[in-house]
Amino acid sequence: MKEERVKQLTNQIVELFRRSGYDVDAKEISKRLMLLIYEFKVPESEAIKTVKNWLIKELEIPKERLAVESPLVKIADITKPGQWISLKAKVVQLWDSSSPNVSQVGLIGDETGIIKFVIWAKSGKGEVEEGKSYLFRNVVTDSFQGRMQINVNRNSEIIEIDEDIQLPPREIEVVGALVAIQQNSGLIQRCKLCRRVMTKGICPIHGKVEGYDDLRIKGVLDDGENFYEIILNEENIKALTGIDLEKAKQIVAERLDRNAVLSELKSKLLGRYLKVRGTKGGRYLIVSDVEFLKGIDKAEVEKLIEEVAA
Repeated sequence: MKEERVKQLTNQIVELFRRSGYDVDAKEISKRLMLLIYEFKVPESEAIKTVKNWLIKELEIPKERLAVESPLVKIADITKPGQWISLKAKVVQLWDSSSPNVSQVGLIGDETGIIKFVIWAKSGKGEVEEGKSYLFRNVVTDSFQGRMQINVNRNSEIIEIDEDIQLPPREIEVVGALVAIQQNSGLIQRCKLCRRVMTKGICPIHGKVEGYDDLRIKGVLDDGENFYEIILNEENIKALTGIDLEKAKQIVAERLDRNAVLSELKSKLLGRYLKVRGTKGGRYLIVSDVEFLKGIDKAEVEKLIEEVAA
């Protein structure tokens, strides 16, 4: 049992120095840890610190060159900006980003909560995928518009892990009028490399690349008390209007206008009352199920639309 624990601590120290570009003697580290912890009864944290300082001195390493080894925490523990942490989390949702400085942005979560993450382009890290779990090692906490987030930079690591990390329940149900449909709705084109929305065949990250068609609506739902920004996917749109991706392409071919799809969707959906169920993730409610509600006063809805437009 002692040997196994010392082996684990040794591997942690070896990995820390390896990521900083230094090869160290695992046997010598294990020997010193065993003496400090079990012979001289030094607490583990102090023993690790002592061995690290010895290695830094032996190898003449500037302390600032040593990679940060941050504690593994849960999302609920993230309360202050400017802290180095590590966490295991599942990618809940990826967002479109128009900034060339951002490689990816979205939401990650564990059983204790959901938090925004940003992978900066200069970090040089690989991209993550929705639904997969990762160890985000040595990331920095930050606060943006009063909400906590984590930033992945060049000193961070993203390691895919074979764990199904559970997420807190976040599904809600809302009934309201669809009072606005926002830009980048209708028949859109996404980059095949990063899934971001392309404008005139240009990806904000990868430039002029091959894209693929997608159908979605970014809309505003008003329940009389609050506004909800919602995202309807192709399945949702087909359930409401009968228009799927193939039908949308036919509309474009017939009218020779890509914006004709958006006009058609607006005519069928704006001012209608919807009952939606979905997952609240940051700014948007990602809709899983949607249906029309009947018997609503149309004049009242038109008044709401005018107020939102104003």
